[in-house]
Amino acid sequence: MTVQGKVYLIGAGPGAADLITVRGARLLAQADVVLYDALVTPEMLALCPQAQLISVGKRSGQRSTAQTLINQQLVESAQHHRTVVRLKGGDPMLFGRADEELRALEAEGIEVEVVPGITTALAAAAASKQPLTRRGVARSVAFFTSSTAPDEPQHPALPATDTLVQYMGGREAIATATRLLAEGRRPDLPVVVIENCSRADQRIARLTLSDLADGLEAAHGPVLVMIGEALQQRLHQPS
Repeated sequence: MTVQGKVYLIGAGPGAADLITVRGARLLAQADVVLYDALVTPEMLALCPQAQLISVGKRSGQRSTAQTLINQQLVESAQHHRTVVRLKGGDPMLFGRADEELRALEAEGIEVEVVPGITTALAAAAASKQPLTRRGVARSVAFFTSSTAPDEPQHPALPATDTLVQYMGGREAIATATRLLAEGRRPDLPVVVIENCSRADQRIARLTLSDLADGLEAAHGPVLVMIGEALQQRLHQPS
């Protein structure tokens, strides 16, 4: 039997289960089906014990579910269930492939609602107690990633802002640092690197741009890199 359900694109936040919004948690508890990302934790999925769980994880450098298949699963789920949740790490509208999923659902006349989440950049700023803007020092911030579509340039121009935040940093951030140095940025420009933001195994490292260009320790989880003068450690700030 065909059912005209509704799909919710919900931001799970940076990782910790208690950083999802109240609305997001309420909808998870009502969901019939939850299609979730690789970065969604077991603690987050414990909020929807009644739901059918479908893993559609996408991780850089690893075999993952093709986006076209995810779109198809969302449409089919909405045709058989009343409440369908697409649970995405961070916020659905930032590096979350939401545009493709919205288009696929709208093309089939399926009702869809977006529930925002805390994007990792803001959670990382909070975790490190390091504001991304600073009066008289930094008034502009850019969120970017080096991941590109097949028809896009491999190394797009870097944003010209006071603070740079690179999602899915890791090895790509080393190349970013090298390019920034070549553009004349100061070698001692502050850098904060956060792995597994907001989780129990979170790691925070404070570097300089020159340090970053020399490499990063191997990471076992998602890495976000923040670069800019606003990230200068305060005089009495704990390490």
